[in-house]
This record gives sequence, C-alpha cells and structure tokens, in this order.
Amino acid sequence: MRVGVGLALISAGSFGMSGALASGLMDAGWSAAAVVVVRVLLAGIVLLPFAIRQLDRRWELLRANASLVVAYGLIAVAGTQLAYFNAVANMQVGAALLIEYTAPIAVVGWLWVRHRQRPGAATVAGAVLGVVGLLLVLDVGAGMSASAVGVGWGLLAMLGAATYFVLSAHPTTLPATVLAAGGLLVGGVTLLIAGLVGIVPLQATTTTVVFESFETPWWAPVLTIGIVTAAIAYSTGIAATRLLGSRLAAFIALTEVLAALGFAWILLGEAPGLIQLLGGVLILAGVIAVRLGEPSEPVAIAVPLAAGQPVDRAD
Repeated sequence: MRVGVGLALISAGSFGMSGALASGLMDAGWSAAAVVVVRVLLAGIVLLPFAIRQLDRRWELLRANASLVVAYGLIAVAGTQLAYFNAVANMQVGAALLIEYTAPIAVVGWLWVRHRQRPGAATVAGAVLGVVGLLLVLDVGAGMSASAVGVGWGLLAMLGAATYFVLSAHPTTLPATVLAAGGLLVGGVTLLIAGLVGIVPLQATTTTVVFESFETPWWAPVLTIGIVTAAIAYSTGIAATRLLGSRLAAFIALTEVLAALGFAWILLGEAPGLIQLLGGVLILAGVIAVRLGEPSEPVAIAVPLAAGQPVDRAD
C-alpha cells in the first residue's frame, strides 16, 4: 500500500506539470496535437529500452495483450491528452483539470455497473468531498473561467482518464513499463499520422517559450513534458494502479489538481485563491475517505503467467 500510494503521488505530481508546460508551448505557437505527439513519442522512446528489458524476449505476452496496448494508446494516451490540451487552450489549467478529474466518479460507476462492486458509505462520502472540492477549485470568483468548447474537451478528457484507470488495473502479466511504452508509441504514431494527413493540425515552432518569471529555449519544456510528465508519469501511474486498484488510484490522482494549480501559479502566474485552497483540502479529505472505504484485504484475482502458473494481484 505504501509503495502504491508513493507511486501514485509521483505520477500525479508529474502529470500535474504538463498543463502549464503545454500552455507555454501553445502560447509560443505550438498546436495542441503537436505538443501531444512530441510528448508521447518522446516518452515512448525513453521507455522503450526498459520495456524491452522487462519483456525479456517473451514476445508472446505482447501478442496476447495487443488489444490492451492499442486501446491504451488510442484512448488513455492519445485521446485523453489531445482532449486535455485542447481544453487548456480554451480555459485555465485548473478549470480543465477540474472537469477531467471527475473521472474517479466515472470509475466508481463503472465498477458498480460492470463488476457489481457497490461503493460503501466511506467511498460515497469521499466522492462527495472530492466533487465539492473540485467545484471550489473552479471558483469563478477567484478568476477561473470556462468556455463551452473548453468544457466539451474537458468532458472528453474525463472519459479518457477514466479509461486510463480501468485499463491500467486490467488483470494482465504484461509489465507496467511495457504497457506504458507500447501505449505511448501507439498513441503518438496514430496522432502523427492523423496530423500528416490533415485530420489534426500539427504546428511547432522554435520560438523562445515565455513563462511568468523566465524564458527558456523550446527544447527545455519539450524534454520535460516528454520525460517527466509522460514517461515517468505513465509508468508510475500504471504500477500504482496495479497495486492499489483503479478506484483508490483514481482518487489519489485527484492530487494532480493541486500539483497543476501549483505549477500554473509558478509558471503561468495563475495564483489560486483561498476558496481553491479550501477545495484542495476537501479533495485530500475525499482521498482519505475513499482509502478508509477500501477493503482491508485485497481481492485476489488469478492471472495466468506465461509459464502457466497463477499469480494473485489486488484490484
């Protein structure tokens, strides 16, 4: 549990940096699709050597999980990030994340409908606290604003984020880094092809990127957004979700909103107000409530190994 929570917090903090960095790049002339393509392809390339080593020539595992890797790449990676960055282009970072991170409620609903995992009182209370906290984070009086276009992209990002948690917790013997690298490469190549044929606009510049209190060459935020906010974020996020289960991992990931607000404040000058800070406290309270509502003993699910031996994991 401690390892899982630690990995989930690292993942949330890493993801939280992406919105502010992407906003800076888009202000410098980058299109949302170009940011996503560079981000996920760079992350996939960075993780590829580690994935090959983890796979250890067990190519049958990759073939057996090909549909999972493709779905992860197209929906959880490419679709979610494209929708999120388009939302950021039409509203402030904190507001976009607010909408995206109602995803834990969708995860709870999916587990209830699909797997008959009815949420307990503590989980429901945590969900309510989390939603109220997110609404406070979106405090319009504190300067947050949202457009209809931005809200629409945010809702699509929310569905993609919910899919990310569900697929990350899917019972499989495919190593976490292999799933992350494969999904990132599939998502990145798909978006690159879509851009080359004109389905999505691909525009990048070498213009200096300007943040609130400093300027930087374009390659610095590009490397950071690929290595830190994608390679590290996705690999630790998958590992955390496999240790914690999709429901708890999704609620811990709400702390990404707090990280995003912090980075938006530092890099973009979008300072959170007192009401938004109160919302952050409620989000954390909601995470604690959901943790208390989790079963004391994990549910064991037998997953066949390549050698035919079962291994138990918690969902």
